[in-house]
Amino acid sequence: MGEDRRLAAVVALAQGMAAAHSSRETWRAAAAGACRALGGSFAALSVWERELGRLRVLVNVGERAPDEEEFPEAEAYPVHQFAEITEFLHERWAGGGEPNAWVETAEGPAAGRRPGYVHQRVAALRRRGRGCCVVAPIVLHGRAWGELYVARPVGAPVFDRADADFATVLASVVAAGIAQVERLEEVRRLAFTDALTGLANRRAVDIRLDEAVERHRREGVVVSLVVCDLNGLKRVNDTCGHAVGDRLLERFGSVLSLCGAMVPGALAARLGGDEFCLLAVGPPVDEVVKAADELCRRAAELELGEGVACGVASTEDAIGPVRSARRLFRLADAAQYRAKAERATRPVVAGREGPDDPVVRLADEPSGEPAAEPAVERRRFRGRPWTETGGAAEATGGSAEAAGGAAEVRGEPGPHW
Repeated sequence: MGEDRRLAAVVALAQGMAAAHSSRETWRAAAAGACRALGGSFAALSVWERELGRLRVLVNVGERAPDEEEFPEAEAYPVHQFAEITEFLHERWAGGGEPNAWVETAEGPAAGRRPGYVHQRVAALRRRGRGCCVVAPIVLHGRAWGELYVARPVGAPVFDRADADFATVLASVVAAGIAQVERLEEVRRLAFTDALTGLANRRAVDIRLDEAVERHRREGVVVSLVVCDLNGLKRVNDTCGHAVGDRLLERFGSVLSLCGAMVPGALAARLGGDEFCLLAVGPPVDEVVKAADELCRRAAELELGEGVACGVASTEDAIGPVRSARRLFRLADAAQYRAKAERATRPVVAGREGPDDPVVRLADEPSGEPAAEPAVERRRFRGRPWTETGGAAEATGGSAEAAGGAAEVRGEPGPHW
C-alpha cells in the first residue's frame, strides 16, 4: 500500500471514530477502519481487564465465525494463554526491544519469533479458517489498554513487517479515539450523576422521562414513576449534623438502588434534597409497586431517619391520558404527599380508588395560575393537608413541613417538572 493510501486510511479511521456517538459505535468504527486499512477480512478490538486477568473482546467485525458475535457478552480469554500480552503489551514494548505489533500465521510463529513459540492464537486461526493475523497493542495513558487484531483468510497474502508497523500506527489512532470517548463519557457521567449518592440526577430523569412518555404516546409502552420523600432528614441534619445527614442520604440511595434492581431497566435517581425517584419503562406497574413496597420496608429499618413516603403513578393505571412527563410526575408527587400526610408505611398508587380518585383529583386541580412555576405547584401540594375523606382540603394555616416536610432540605432545588 502506498504512502498516500495509508495516510488516507488513517484519516478515514480517525474520522469514523470521531463520528461515533457511543462506546460501541467507537469500537466498531475502530475495528472496521483498521480492517479496511490493512486489507483484512476480519478484525476485533479487545480490552485487557487486569483485575480479572483476562483479555475481553469488545467487538468483532467482518467475516465472523459461527461462534463470534459482533458485540459478545462473554468472549474473553485468560491472559496466561497469551504469553505476549505481558511481553509485548506491558513490559518489553516499553523498552523498545521488541516490535510494537507482530504477525501470527496458521502455520505457527512468524519469522523472527523464537522457535517452538505456538499458543492459543495460532490454534484459533486454524479453527476459524484464517491464514494469518497482525496484533497491535493499544496503549492508553502510558499503559497497555488492550489490542487491535486484524486477520486475513487462508490463501491471502501473509502480513509482513511493513503491515505490522502500519498496524502500530493504526493502534495509536485507535488509542487517541478511545481516550477522547472516555473523556466525553466521564463528562456525561458527571453531568447526569448525583455526586453524593452516585445515583442518576434530576437532569438524567428529565431526559429519560421525556423519552419514555413519548414512547408511551407512540407505542403504548408502560411508564411508571415512583417519587420518594425521605422522612426525618431535617431532624437528622439539625440534631446530628449534615455529615450524618449525608450518610443517611447515601444509605437510602443504596437501598433505592437495591430495590430498583427488582425492576428490569429501572432508573434510580436523587432529585434533590431528600427527594428520590424510580423510573421504569416497560415492566408492569405491579412489579414497580412491589419494588416500592420493599423500599418502604427497608427504609423503615434504617438506623437513621423515619422511613420514606412513596407515591406511584403509572400509565397502566386509571389516571387518564398521559401526554406529558409533567403530568405523570404531578400524579406521583400527589400520591407521595398523600402517603406522607397519612404517614403511610406502604406506597400510595395514583388511580386505584375509582373514578374519583383523590390523588388524581389533586394532581389535575388547576393551580390558579396559568403557567405556575413547579415550585409553586409543589408548595400548593404541601399546603393542602389531606382530609379523612381522601380529598385535598384548603390549607388551614398548617405549615408546609406539617404537610410533607421541607421541599429544599439543604437549599437544593426540587425537581423542575
